[in-house]
Amino acid sequence: MTETIRNRYNDHELEEFKQLIIDKLDKARKDYDLLRNNLTQSDENDIQDTSPTFKIMEEGASVMSKEEVGKLAQRQQKFIQHLQAALVRIENKTYGICRETGKLISKERLRAVPHATLTIDAKLNQK
Repeated sequence: MTETIRNRYNDHELEEFKQLIIDKLDKARKDYDLLRNNLTQSDENDIQDTSPTFKIMEEGASVMSKEEVGKLAQRQQKFIQHLQAALVRIENKTYGICRETGKLISKERLRAVPHATLTIDAKLNQK
């Protein structure tokens, strides 16, 4: 019995992945909005900030956390872009095809990393 080698996922499978990606995209956008709102909140000092030492320590912690939040927001934005690109590949019916080998990326990998463009083997060979 010979196994037929498929060169793409069928429309039903693509629809399943599309829904998975849309769900992840919705959550990613909400997370990004939370991060962005955290960054844009004004740094109003309360009346309780009367101790100069406390104020200096708080401002230092605030700067550090803003940098970290900024990096997280950038990563989240990049993740959103990758998910959007995956939706385009679904529409083009090229989703799930490794850009290096042309082979199908396993469903397990795509469920774990829905924006993947490489099979595990191709990813490992990159390093």
